[in-house]
Amino acid sequence: MIGIVIVSHSKQLALGVRELAAQMVQGQVSIAVAAGIEDPDNPLGTDPIQVYEAIASVFSDDGVLVLMDLGSALLSAEMAIEFLPEAQQQKVHLCEAPLVEGAIAAVVAAAAGRDIHQVMAEARGALLAKATQLGVVSRPLSLVTPTTNVESSTREIRVIVSNRLGLHARPAAQFVTTAARFQSQILVQNLTKNTELVRGDSINQVTTLGVRQGHELLITATGSDADEALTALQGLFANNFGEAALSCCSNKEGLPNPEGEDNIALNSPPALHHEVTPATHGELSGIAASAGVAIAPVVHYQPTHISITEYHVDDPDIEWQRVQAAIHTARQEIQAVFSQASLQIGDAEAAIFDAQLLFLEDPVLLEAAKERIFEHHINAEAAWQAVVDEVATSYRTLEDSYLQERVDDVVDVGQRVLRLLSGNAPVNLHLEQPAILVATDLTPSDTARLDPTKVLGICTTSGSAISHSAIIARTLGIPAVLGVDAQVLHLADGTLMALDGESGKAWVEPESHILDLLAAKQSAWQTAQQEARATAHQPAITRDGRQVSVFANIGSISDVQVAVANGAEGVGLLRTEFLYLDRTSAPTEEEQLEVYQAIAQVLDNRPLIIRTLDVGGDKPLPYLRVGFPEANPFLGWRGIRFCLDRVDLFKTQLRAILRASVGHQIKIMLPMIASVTEVRAAKVILGEVQTELNQAGIFFDAAMKVGIMVEVPAAVAIADQLAAEVDFFSIGTNDLSQYVMASDRTNPRVANLVDALNPAVLRMVQQTIQAAHAAGISVGLCGELAADTLATPILLGLGLDELSVNPQSIPGVKQAIARFSIVESEAIVASALQQDSADHVRELMSTSVIPPA
Repeated sequence: MIGIVIVSHSKQLALGVRELAAQMVQGQVSIAVAAGIEDPDNPLGTDPIQVYEAIASVFSDDGVLVLMDLGSALLSAEMAIEFLPEAQQQKVHLCEAPLVEGAIAAVVAAAAGRDIHQVMAEARGALLAKATQLGVVSRPLSLVTPTTNVESSTREIRVIVSNRLGLHARPAAQFVTTAARFQSQILVQNLTKNTELVRGDSINQVTTLGVRQGHELLITATGSDADEALTALQGLFANNFGEAALSCCSNKEGLPNPEGEDNIALNSPPALHHEVTPATHGELSGIAASAGVAIAPVVHYQPTHISITEYHVDDPDIEWQRVQAAIHTARQEIQAVFSQASLQIGDAEAAIFDAQLLFLEDPVLLEAAKERIFEHHINAEAAWQAVVDEVATSYRTLEDSYLQERVDDVVDVGQRVLRLLSGNAPVNLHLEQPAILVATDLTPSDTARLDPTKVLGICTTSGSAISHSAIIARTLGIPAVLGVDAQVLHLADGTLMALDGESGKAWVEPESHILDLLAAKQSAWQTAQQEARATAHQPAITRDGRQVSVFANIGSISDVQVAVANGAEGVGLLRTEFLYLDRTSAPTEEEQLEVYQAIAQVLDNRPLIIRTLDVGGDKPLPYLRVGFPEANPFLGWRGIRFCLDRVDLFKTQLRAILRASVGHQIKIMLPMIASVTEVRAAKVILGEVQTELNQAGIFFDAAMKVGIMVEVPAAVAIADQLAAEVDFFSIGTNDLSQYVMASDRTNPRVANLVDALNPAVLRMVQQTIQAAHAAGISVGLCGELAADTLATPILLGLGLDELSVNPQSIPGVKQAIARFSIVESEAIVASALQQDSADHVRELMSTSVIPPA
């Protein structure tokens, strides 16, 4: 679950806010305080180390939200983030929401299982809810439209509020957390004030109803568990939300608000540290969206304008079929983008495209398009565009800044379908030379396709720092300045531009002193990186002399170059799926051979473990479809199961790998193994390929090692039998965690259960390592846990021979290994395996881990 940190100059204030917020959710959310300084005479102030420790104490892969008061609190929070490992920095969010109201809204949203961006949106909207109650502003439009055509499954109740203070903070929080437990859509209306329906799972929306004692509410529930939901909610009102009758003077909920702090309600994240320089010739100011310096010629990106003409059609059936066909193709394209993005920017950021898939499946949108075609007899393009425009407009009119930003995704999907309907080809974003991309805006799909080695920077005239495009740019490490003056669109291609994504400034044909300043800033960053890399090129050796190999997880040729530069001692996981993406048919043997040889050449005889094709689950391919719907693709036709059924594809890949093995240290790794039968079947096919190559006189490494991914509990249970069949194990903790905990890591309602530090998962890892070592084979770990330096002593103590991480994490992991001895790590493991939760394992680690040297 998401952690909350409260940073304030006053320790008493912060403790009071924490107490109030904790009462809202009965302690379900971890809340830490970093406030005041250890000076009895002058206790007001903030300390970055305190903030760092507070973040670490509540850190979660789901994210940490930091709320601050003014002045040095912001600076201390920014500085504290710099102390965190790079992987953790991306999951800590500074939020400008008002301290008291923001904390209450945030903890309620977190307790309801919302993701970090939804929690931030609730925190930011808290002041608006308060202003609405006071009548300062009119109530904003509802964020939802009641579901239509499902009257049979909709239930409703009417209740009278008896609480003297109405639905104030605590009962509102109880209402929201209860509503969020059910699948049904819960809507609420204040009949007394004649408000519109609002979402029952939003603390801000419920608060804007202004419910007082005696008001009558209408509560509707639509869905399979509607009756159960309404019964639970009715029980809250019947029980008076657990409150006794209150006198007018007994309310102890209020806390004094620091003067002025509640007037801050910005729509973008706080600015990062940067040097303030006077404006110079050619300088443009914009929004700091992605840090970094870029100096390069500009290249304009202009998406193809699709002109739509509405006309009468005689056969609406044909037009509706065209819409359905375009949506089907769009779904395939988005799935390909999702799969590629998962490899390049990670599952969390790639989930942006999951939302786009849901948009295509929205029955209300599809019915609206169909209705326009059949009732008005208009063409498919015009009907689709009209419906998308209506949805986009509804998002733009929302008060919530986070939800406003989602209009980019609506437009992105809408344009994709429109392009397919009109027969336009997608715009090519591949640059021949490194450049700064200048555009009006970039969609999330556009941004995910960028090559960071060619696109050195992004400069647009619109966009915001919380847009999905900005999030992707930050993940890719591409500096970005958004929202600059439109004059930039008139620059000729090739014009020199410089931009600083940290300060939000750009310069057209910058003067020499600006170039010198930016070059110095860029050089300082590069020097720091080079120093870290220099250390990273040394072996990773514990304090008592044991060496642990640190390899890289890669998904492209460019990745292997970054990996070697960061000190990788080999590749522990080459995800070959990238070869199969962004195309309409599987890659040929020659295409694969060329890539495998190129990667092996860069590694210069370092080990290269190639995982055979692992599609299915969260990695579908349009042209390699299952052929029938799978209720749960994670438990379906994926990994080795797919390859054993598609022997033609499997053999093609095995031939390419074997041919590339000559003169290189290449190994084969089989994914999703759950039985000895699967391993033996794969080895039979491998043997057939080897025989064919021998008969054709084609050389290969006959002694090439074969290993398996251990990511299914069944593989752990029979690890001793599997170890007798293969040369090495590699533990994939991402999948192993979700299978052990029976929780889909892409499902936000249960994703918090998927934690590789859960003792149940750690015991599985231990059992696997013991079985491997007993059989005399090596065992590595290539899941995200390997990059978590908090877990490094546990992984050392468990006895892993090898860790494989994303290239950027290699220096930090090597440094972490050097800080521990095997003896002390084994002691930590013994204690960790006796804990009863992942949170308690983390608490143990926070007291056991030796601070950085």
